[in-house]
Amino acid sequence: MYKHILIPTDGSPLAEKAVTAGIELAREAGAKVTLFTAVPEYEVPGEGKVMAHQVISLAEHARRSEIKAHETLAPAAEKARAAKVEFRTQYAQRNRAWEAIVEAAKLYACDAIVMASHGRTGISRLVHGSQTIDVLSHTNLPTLVVR
Repeated sequence: MYKHILIPTDGSPLAEKAVTAGIELAREAGAKVTLFTAVPEYEVPGEGKVMAHQVISLAEHARRSEIKAHETLAPAAEKARAAKVEFRTQYAQRNRAWEAIVEAAKLYACDAIVMASHGRTGISRLVHGSQTIDVLSHTNLPTLVVR
């Protein structure tokens, strides 16, 4: 069965359902998990932000990203700890979460992914996109989609 499962989360209630399902699958399979989130990359400030003195340094962005990632991953880590599942937490700065998820699965040698899908359709899907469909389109790993 599976030995290492990637469980990406954005901290939303729907993603938490996938976290719960992924941890349960890992517990039953005796697998370890990597709990993962993506945070936005540093954005070079435009003229308006510079003039309004709203510029933060690259180091400050990195600090804030780490805090945001920790806040997002902490509830998932607590669930894994309570289930006595071996886990680690990781994050990446990427504007396209699906790319970060696919890269993380390769980097951490995962053999499965468990993630949520918001199930958007129509205009909402055009505006927001679908991270899940992009992951499914760009990986050959078994991917369990939770809704």
